[in-house]
Amino acid sequence: MKNLLKYTVVIFTLLTFTGFSFSQNEEIEVSGVLIENQTKQPLPYATIVLKDLDTVRVLGGTTTNDQGEFRLKTKENNFLVEISFMGYTTQVISDFKIENSAIELGTIELISESQSLDEVVVRGEVSKTVFKLDKRVFNVGKDLSSTGMSALEVLDNVPSVSVNIDGEISLRGGAGVQILINGKPSVLADGSGNSLGTITADMIESIEVITNASAKYEASGTAGILNIILKKEEKKGWNGSVSANTGYPSSHSVGLSLNRRTEKFNLFTQLGGGYRSSPRFSETRNDNLITGESISSEGTSYRNEAFMNVTLGTDYHINDYNVLTLSGNFAYEMEDQPSETIYKLMDGNDNLISNWSRNEVTEAINPKWQYDLNYRKQFKNNKDHTLQISGLGSFFGKDQSSQFSSRTLEGLEENRDQKTATDFNKVDYTFKADYFNPITKEFTLEVGSQYEINNVGNDFQVEDYVNGSYVIDENQTNNFEYDQKVLGVYTTAAYEKEKWGVKGGLRVENTDLSTLLVNTEESNNRNFTDFFPSLHTSYKVSDKVSFQAGYSRRIYRPRLWDLNPFFNITNNFNIRAGNPNLQAEYTNSLEVTSIYRIGKASLSSSLYFQNTDDVIERVSTIEDNVVFVRPYNVGQRNRVGFETNAKYIPTKWLTLMADFNMNYFDRTGVFENQDFDFTGSQWTLGITPKIKLPYDFDLEFSGKYKSDVETVQGESSGYATLDLGLRKKILKGKIMLSLSVRDVFESRIQENYILQETFENYSFGQRGRQVSFGISYGFGKGEAMSYTGKRR
Repeated sequence: MKNLLKYTVVIFTLLTFTGFSFSQNEEIEVSGVLIENQTKQPLPYATIVLKDLDTVRVLGGTTTNDQGEFRLKTKENNFLVEISFMGYTTQVISDFKIENSAIELGTIELISESQSLDEVVVRGEVSKTVFKLDKRVFNVGKDLSSTGMSALEVLDNVPSVSVNIDGEISLRGGAGVQILINGKPSVLADGSGNSLGTITADMIESIEVITNASAKYEASGTAGILNIILKKEEKKGWNGSVSANTGYPSSHSVGLSLNRRTEKFNLFTQLGGGYRSSPRFSETRNDNLITGESISSEGTSYRNEAFMNVTLGTDYHINDYNVLTLSGNFAYEMEDQPSETIYKLMDGNDNLISNWSRNEVTEAINPKWQYDLNYRKQFKNNKDHTLQISGLGSFFGKDQSSQFSSRTLEGLEENRDQKTATDFNKVDYTFKADYFNPITKEFTLEVGSQYEINNVGNDFQVEDYVNGSYVIDENQTNNFEYDQKVLGVYTTAAYEKEKWGVKGGLRVENTDLSTLLVNTEESNNRNFTDFFPSLHTSYKVSDKVSFQAGYSRRIYRPRLWDLNPFFNITNNFNIRAGNPNLQAEYTNSLEVTSIYRIGKASLSSSLYFQNTDDVIERVSTIEDNVVFVRPYNVGQRNRVGFETNAKYIPTKWLTLMADFNMNYFDRTGVFENQDFDFTGSQWTLGITPKIKLPYDFDLEFSGKYKSDVETVQGESSGYATLDLGLRKKILKGKIMLSLSVRDVFESRIQENYILQETFENYSFGQRGRQVSFGISYGFGKGEAMSYTGKRR
């Protein structure tokens, strides 16, 4: 730990409020609700200050709660109200009426600093990130370079989040990430391959980044939680928008969003469909240091998908205090995955033994559906006093067949023809109940429970071409059944004063997990109960400086794709498989964050520490020149890191944003008599300039650098990449034209080295440049999909 801590530098700037003064007049209560101008979402933890109208002396202050509400009292009667929040223009209110010793300011909309620079038309440069007590909210609408992209590409532009070219998501460098849709598990985000592919950027309102979750959230995800919030308009009358995107390599999609709001009902729907082709160049080399033989491969594979997505739902306002929501989602994918790979087998003297090609033809259909019933009750004594009950069911199926054929080019004859067939079904149910009670203005209590059921069946068959016919390979053919039930209950309590607050909680979860390989009757059953405490606190020094601190304990339960032992034999010399005996990993997480503004700049910095036991690592082994990659529990990891996010608006036409993350880790563990003790580090840097051009053009560059990192068996290379986006607004934002180029210099790569005593392995992957053009149009009372600003 000494080696880790000596690298860590933390600088916090402290400012203080001026003193308060009081008069002997009758006490007046000032109240209101603060929301964000574009998204209409509440702004919690904003600063409300009362100042003397003549001397500008501070008379009192408070902060808004989770719902953006504030309430404070004063005995003065000659004052103004100043409202401020990091990244937003300070608003001053001096024109109000005092009635019955109360001033009701109503709903107040706060505008981002860059948005307010235009004095004629308020056009949306909303702040990308809004900070809350235990999470950050990333506004997707301003991400120009995500035009026409899927949710995976959008996530890759979120600060602290990385997505590699295989779709694996990490948060602050950690892979144990829990993905939620609208706060709940979803069939659209189950972590299987391109499951997020049917969600496009146009459908996403925001993404919540939760690096240190409170006990309210389920404990899954040692690295943290990413909650994707989908758009749902609630403006009265008819509202809607339509969008179309096209790009290269082939990437075409259309989307329609409709909403009808009346006094009793809010009807909403989203329709989307399209086709995309994702080429991927791959290169591998296996060196057997015992025999001297080596096998290399090189080729391009394609993932071609036609997809559609339909969401239907309604909010029924039974009365002023009860709302019932029913929604459903259906998605359908048709996959076609052709590929050709050239192999070379060399002996110890670097002489060619054999040279052959392997072609793949894979077809699959993936139906997905989900339904959600939600009831919310608001109690009459306080609108924050609520009870919410929900039930969710989902299904994901895959019917896939693959044909692999070989053709000898030189040397010894190679006959490696194979066929595979997959019949996959996954059914999930989630039941939740949450109760929130503001017992007093300062003290709130929350309790709840969640019961989740996951059932999976995966019937997998491999056939080898032998003596003129296909024969089932019994060693690779089986039916894998996976059954998991998780019951969780939690309670949290919060105490908040004007300048500081504290929130503590405890979550208890029982996990009942069983796996079975039907053909070979291999079973593995586990039942365990865990406790997950959390503690968060915040202190607001002034309207420009505040601090947050939090602790939580998390769990990463091995998911289906970690446990499933079936091989991916696309490259039958570099095979990935799961491990049915994998155990859960646990993480204790602690972080401290400062948030402050300096002139035209805003900055947040976090120092964090994570201790993880039974770390899940992907370990490579070699058998007959074939490298197998399987996950195993290997020892312990301590990680300390520093992260900072900054925003600077030097002029009305330029906005600069940057995020930087560096972490150092201490790795200890032993696997099959091999010592995995080592220390390492990794850092990432992202810089995004936004430029306002004449004639309502916006230009955005998004650059990212990721450094090399040492792994348990070798190292992974870093890379630098650049995305850009250009947008043109027409008819005050009703029509939006967008152009994006992702990976301009084709430098986003995945390169890994495995360096062991008996073998070495090299792998390289690259997807290449993507160009997309989009147009969207908002009608009724709506705006274009990527435009959510209010017009004067």
